[in-house]
Parts: sequence; structure tokens; C-alpha cells
Amino acid sequence: MRGYLVLENGRVFGGKLLNDCRMASGEVVFSTAMISYQDIITDPSYYGQIVVMTYPLVGNVGFNEKSFASQTAAVKGLVLREATDFPSHYEMEFDLITFLNKSEIAVLTEVDTRALTRVIRNEGAMGGVITDCLDKKKWLVKKAQMAAEELKGDLVRYVTRRNIMKFGRGGKKVVMIDLGTKRGVIDSLVRRGCEVMAVPAKATAEEILYLKPDGVLISDGPGDPQAIPYAVETCRSLLDKKPVFGIGLGHQVIALALGARVDRLDFGHRGTNHPVRHFDNRRIYITTQNHGFSIDEASLDSNLVQITMRSLNDNSIEGIRHRELPVFSVQFDPEGYPGYSETGFFLDDFVNMLP
Repeated sequence: MRGYLVLENGRVFGGKLLNDCRMASGEVVFSTAMISYQDIITDPSYYGQIVVMTYPLVGNVGFNEKSFASQTAAVKGLVLREATDFPSHYEMEFDLITFLNKSEIAVLTEVDTRALTRVIRNEGAMGGVITDCLDKKKWLVKKAQMAAEELKGDLVRYVTRRNIMKFGRGGKKVVMIDLGTKRGVIDSLVRRGCEVMAVPAKATAEEILYLKPDGVLISDGPGDPQAIPYAVETCRSLLDKKPVFGIGLGHQVIALALGARVDRLDFGHRGTNHPVRHFDNRRIYITTQNHGFSIDEASLDSNLVQITMRSLNDNSIEGIRHRELPVFSVQFDPEGYPGYSETGFFLDDFVNMLP
């Protein structure tokens, strides 16, 4: 069936709807990842977004549950140049379209994703609507604008866990503040001999300290860190009490807790191939990223905070470290397993600083 993507600026991109979902709205962003489409579709950091895959062919190896970043799909829609008709892999359990149809995720294919990506790069991420009909275009444009506005609030509340959960058994206890984390973060800590206590995003510092952790990890997640002041306040209360490590959104939360500001990026960093320079060893790492905000460097107190990494694409801050306290953070996903960058040693650094 014929389908369309209507952007809030009035641009329309035609294509073909591949499943039964006839309309979906969200923020339209693009990912430069060539692999790991399963991770993207099930990553809570993509909550509320319509993701444009710049790689021209998606779905080659199908789906299997063990590769999910979380239990369910998080994206609102997927825009592709081409979806594989006959996926094949020895671990495949079902195909891409079957999963997205079951998850009620709209899929638009046969789209000129190169032209669409250029629009987003030039004009920034914006709201959009996937639809099967253009009869009410003005209404669709307004709906696209509303979709972008809706994502300016607190998105963490939709993806954080409801209760405290325990994972693994080990000699060191880590409390993870779940802002919408992926399965890989927990698995990576468990593999390093940690007992992980995952708590809801609104857990207070008092509740966290009651669990007697050796350290605290503030996870990745979706949206604007300024929309979750409760997490910033909790982080601020913990900084001088326990070792703290932040990932993704958690990185920005730590920066806000230290008095810095964040700015919205024009079109964000999303993909598995973002180069980052580490100043300590002068090495360049290819990282997995998904965020639409970055730390305002001018707002950082250089006497208190050291910048440890920068993006080679736009020079934005990718890592910070407190000069006196055992507190540091990275903007990217450090999980060290296939499909991600080889930056798992940052998790080693965190575990090694625990008493």
C-alpha cells in the first residue's frame, strides 16, 4: 500500500507501507548504523521517535530475542530504503516485518532516505507523521508539529522500571538508576562480578543509600535531561557519597548536577560509527551513540571538571571526569559486545574504582 512521511516543515516523502499500521507520529531522526537494527528498534533511548535508517538495506538477518536491547519495541516508526524480503541467519526466530507488525510499529519503505537525511541534517530533527493518505495534509503537518512538542517533556517516565530489581551476584553492589537503560548495561556489569540493583528513575538519594551500594550508575535513556530535575537532584546528593558513573543521558544528568548546562544538537548523534578522541591515551574509538543534547562547554567549571573526550565530528563533549571525586561519565554506549564499540573498559574503570 502507498504510504507517506509528512514532516512538520510541509515536506512529503513517498514510499510503501509494509505492515498493517496506517499512521504513526513522532520525532524524525536518522541513524547511520549499518548493523544492530534490532538494538535500535528496541532501545528505550529511541522512545517516541521515527527512525530513518541511512543504510539502504535493513533486515538481512531477521530477529532473535536475545539481541533485543529491551523487552519491547521503543520506536514509533521506521523509514527504510529497502527491507529484505528473505532474511536468513542460523539464529533467526522471526523476520523484521513480523516483529514490527506485532509491535504495532509503522514501517515505510522505498523512500529516498538520502534526500530525507539531507533535509534533517540541514534543518534539524523535526516532527513527522507516517500515513497512508494525504487528503488532509494541513492537519497532518499540524500533527507532525504536535509530535515534536510532545517529546520536549519527561520521556523517562515512560521507559523506566516500576520496581527495584536485582540482577546477578557478586562481591560489589551497584545501584543503577534506570532512566531507560538497555539490557546490555546490566549484563556487562553482571559479567564483571557485580550485583546490580536497578531502581526507578524517581528513586531518591535516601532510598539508594539505604541499599548500601558500593557505587551508582546513572543509565542512558531518552529525551531532554532538563525535563527530569528529580534525577539531577538525586545525582547531586550522591556525588560526594559514592563513586558515580554516567552513560548517555546519565552523562548529561551528571553535568547538570555539577552546575553545567546542556544544548540541543541540530540533528543529534545516532549510529554505531561515531569517532571519539580520548585525551588520556590519544586514541580514537568508534562508538555507538543516540542522543539529541550535549554539554555546553562554556558552562563547565574547569576547576571542578575535566573534559576527557570529544567527538571528531563536531567537537562536542563526549566524556567528563570530576577532578577530586570518583565521578565520571561518557556520552556513548560503552557495552563491550558484538554490535557495539570496543569501549567496555570504561565499565572496567568504574568497577575498579568501587571499594
